[in-house]
Amino acid sequence: MRIPAGLKVAVLVVLSTAFYTYVGQLVPQKELPAPQEFELPKTLSTTEMVKIGEQIANGKGLCLTCHTVGRTGVLRFPDLAGVVSRAETRIPGKNALDYLLMSVYEPDAFVVPGFERGMPPIHKPPIGLTDDEIMCVIAWLQSLGGTPTVTLETPNPYRREGGG
Repeated sequence: MRIPAGLKVAVLVVLSTAFYTYVGQLVPQKELPAPQEFELPKTLSTTEMVKIGEQIANGKGLCLTCHTVGRTGVLRFPDLAGVVSRAETRIPGKNALDYLLMSVYEPDAFVVPGFERGMPPIHKPPIGLTDDEIMCVIAWLQSLGGTPTVTLETPNPYRREGGG
């Protein structure tokens, strides 16, 4: 008895689909909860900003999806530990705060040697951090090897109208 070619193809399709469905279920899935919204009163202390900035970096900001803190070796994007001390020397004429602000609002304006472009501007969708949330992240970055100095009142040349 000869098996029709159409039946062979149908069995192959069903078996292939079943196999790839099974393999797909073996891959761990990462479930991301909806980003936490932060209500940031203008009276936040720098210490409170650091705590909120860390929560944003780990959550809504998605910073630690690509960046690391305290790792060496082959990295997708620069490690953030001690970033402020390196930021002071990256671009002549820019202080650490100006460099960090430029890095989040215009990430392709300066790309650290040895790394590729690829960081999205975090003030635009899909991440869409507010200006105040970005200042909290910068306070957290300053705390990674330095003393945080920013407040929500720190001048930000990138601040958008109603970007609080």
